[in-house]
Amino acid sequence: MNMQLIQKVGQIGVPVKDLHRALDFYKEKLGLSLLFNTDSMAFFECNGLRLLLSLPEKEEFSHSSSVLYFHVDDIKDSYGRLSGKDVIFIDEPHIVAKMGQTETWMAFFKDTEDNTHALMSEVQV
Repeated sequence: MNMQLIQKVGQIGVPVKDLHRALDFYKEKLGLSLLFNTDSMAFFECNGLRLLLSLPEKEEFSHSSSVLYFHVDDIKDSYGRLSGKDVIFIDEPHIVAKMGQTETWMAFFKDTEDNTHALMSEVQV
């Protein structure tokens, strides 16, 4: 019997340089739900996925993170609302793929710690 060992991604860690600045960005600007924080870490709930912001324990871990793709229903509306909160976007919402009747849209942005993330939306056409 071949059992699947990994069921889902449970937590994603993002290295930060300034935890207070990053806390403000992810909580106040992106609107994520803060579970709790310490002096060096903050945990957010993101619909069953935990996002961990942490000060790197060692300098070798102090580098930009993987790209997080935040799913939104209406990318143009979300882009406009986040731009209004001074979130710095690298580009505007654009189509990156079309499969059948589904278009995948993305818009990339920077957090306060110079990590690149994106909004993504799947639109039925």
